[in-house]
Amino acid sequence: MRAALKFFATLAVFLASSVSVAAQNSGSAAVPGSIFQDLREYVETPAIPGHEKALSTKVRTQLASFHPQMDNLGDVVVTIGSGSPKRLVVAPMDEPGYVVSGITDEGYLRVERLPQFGNLRLLEDLFAAQAVRVESASGKWIYGVVAGKSVHLQSPSTEDRQPVGVEDMYVDVGASSKEEAQRGGGDFLNAISIDRNLVGVGHFLSGYSVGDRFGDAALVELLRTIDMTKVKGTLTVAFVVQQWAGARGLQRILEKAKPEEMVFVGRLAPSGTIAGMKTVRRAPRREMGSGVLIGMSEVGESLAGFPAELEQSAELNKITIATDYAAPVLPTFRFEQAKLPGRWGHIGIATAWSTTPAEMIDSADLVSIARFLKSFVQGETSLPATSSSAAIAVPEALEATPKSAEAESKGSSLLKRLTETYGASGHEQAVRDQIKKELGPDAHTQTDADGNLILKLGVAGTDSSGSGTPRLLFVAHMDEIGFQVKSISKDGRLEVEWIGGGDTSFFVGHPALVHTKNKDLNAVMELPDGWDQPAFVWPHERQGTIRVDVGARNPEEVQRMGVAVGDWITIPKKFRPLMGNRVNGRSFDDRVGCTALINAVKADLPLLKGRDVTFVWSTGEEQGLLGATEVAKRLNADGKVPDYVFAVDTFVSSDSPIESQRFGDAEIGKGFVIRAVDNSNIVPSDLVDKLIAMAKAHKIAVQYGVTGGGNDGSAFTRFGSVDIALGWPLRYSHSPAEVVDTRDVEALSRIIAEAAKNW
Repeated sequence: MRAALKFFATLAVFLASSVSVAAQNSGSAAVPGSIFQDLREYVETPAIPGHEKALSTKVRTQLASFHPQMDNLGDVVVTIGSGSPKRLVVAPMDEPGYVVSGITDEGYLRVERLPQFGNLRLLEDLFAAQAVRVESASGKWIYGVVAGKSVHLQSPSTEDRQPVGVEDMYVDVGASSKEEAQRGGGDFLNAISIDRNLVGVGHFLSGYSVGDRFGDAALVELLRTIDMTKVKGTLTVAFVVQQWAGARGLQRILEKAKPEEMVFVGRLAPSGTIAGMKTVRRAPRREMGSGVLIGMSEVGESLAGFPAELEQSAELNKITIATDYAAPVLPTFRFEQAKLPGRWGHIGIATAWSTTPAEMIDSADLVSIARFLKSFVQGETSLPATSSSAAIAVPEALEATPKSAEAESKGSSLLKRLTETYGASGHEQAVRDQIKKELGPDAHTQTDADGNLILKLGVAGTDSSGSGTPRLLFVAHMDEIGFQVKSISKDGRLEVEWIGGGDTSFFVGHPALVHTKNKDLNAVMELPDGWDQPAFVWPHERQGTIRVDVGARNPEEVQRMGVAVGDWITIPKKFRPLMGNRVNGRSFDDRVGCTALINAVKADLPLLKGRDVTFVWSTGEEQGLLGATEVAKRLNADGKVPDYVFAVDTFVSSDSPIESQRFGDAEIGKGFVIRAVDNSNIVPSDLVDKLIAMAKAHKIAVQYGVTGGGNDGSAFTRFGSVDIALGWPLRYSHSPAEVVDTRDVEALSRIIAEAAKNW
């Protein structure tokens, strides 16, 4: 965070000199911040149609020196000067999102999308299995997740999957009843938006709604640098609401200001179905870095009138400008609408992956559009030329929301620390180091040649007959799913393959982190070809190449960034508190198991005298039990095969409204689970009964059942061990939406401690 703030301070000085010379004059007003700071703040403030108040308030506060007015819709308006000509420069503030339309008896929120119409390809799919924020009546935002299907509960299929619809969406805020959801703030009509931040990807900027907010940042930059002595007539600068829902804010401003000229600054959108009326679909196609774009109603249309004047203004100031298709800024309805002035134009900049969580813009384009507005408003014809886009680099890492204090209050600090540590299969070092740190100096661990972390307690070097007690081994895996760079394409994109497995649609179209030898780099996972076409279907899980954009456009740039074949990639993650005792965080599989083993060791360290107990934190489980298999083979060669292996891993639960409860039926919050049957092992029924009895004797909440997936303990059974698999209920496995109940983590820790002492 400190590095990012230092960068922004430096960048503010750069922009002040390159975007505006006239701002040094006494005719400008003081506006805090910088264009990049503004954009970050705006992107990270959810503002779906009808719920823009928080963003409106931020803009109004920031522009306080201009005495802005905010109307009862939430439009923010600054007026400079008087008389003719009457000019309006306007940008929208809202973004696509959802509102709560119903609540199930189990506490899940049902939703309706806003806008209810429009061309928003894959929006529901790209919200699925993701963390979201829900606005409560008090204005406070609470966390939730959109339910997603658990990979281990699905039957293999070779058929392509159709995109989902809003009727398939359920938002889990951690409530167990309708009443709890409402008490916690998840009530009817509350806004829901995806949890996001603005990140720098090379010299690009990426974040959900960046295409809806660049206009706001450009308008604020205009007011920050404007020389009011050069403004002729009346200039109205407006930030309008509900553009996605019928352009209601824009229409109100048009009626009130009655401008003679208007420049609309916002995304160039494709046409689509509006209010049930079918139109021909066209999409903007300019690439990022194209400079300022003038929106045209027809592809290839020649510029004339006011748009031609805009083009001329840009060219006189050496600002790159081009044309592209854009849908109308006012909707087509059957009743009368506000009228656009005779002289108006739509300007924007190119976006990639439009209206997705991976949406991107070029930082140089953002600076260019701010320069363009200044030249238009002040009539400048000699502004300093814009530096190349490569020179306007953005931070490599922008830390988002401060780490949650609420999570610490739930007693989950250990789980939080492990969850927020990255370590895909074959790259577990950081997780291993964190576990060693948590165990403390008194735990004499060893790391074997395969990276497994091993802690021997009790009587070392004796077999079960020598110690008089069974030889026990407890194992949980350190790795998580991810991706690995297999090649670098000619256009600078990384071509990657799975490490482990998951539903591709939960990861592509979203931000990513590339873990190199020296540092982590922000990136985005690109969507499959044709993703924005009406006939698109999701390819089968393993079909097609997954591409990742790190902001490079050739292999040489990739090399200069320090990215190489073999580097690994994950999706950013954060430990988020939900309602009650429930929390969200990707890689609970198997950081919960690692946490439970650490808790048990700390409880048992002085109490295992005379016993033979080994704890193992294994590697490579997601790629086929790799680390556990090597431990099993080595112990067999040494004649020290454990009598019992307690494999601690996820019980993939069907405790979700979108899963069949035929199996995996264990409820979160009801205790640890005995994985009596999974795809790799069957626990003898008498041992299931024995473990249930032990749990009940110590008042530990217990469940048992059948689930999918395999466990590390099954690697030991061929050598004579009995695999007693333990777990905890996990919703939405192998996705960013994973949810657990911390009471289950506590129960799991306690049963491991009891088994280590008394089995």
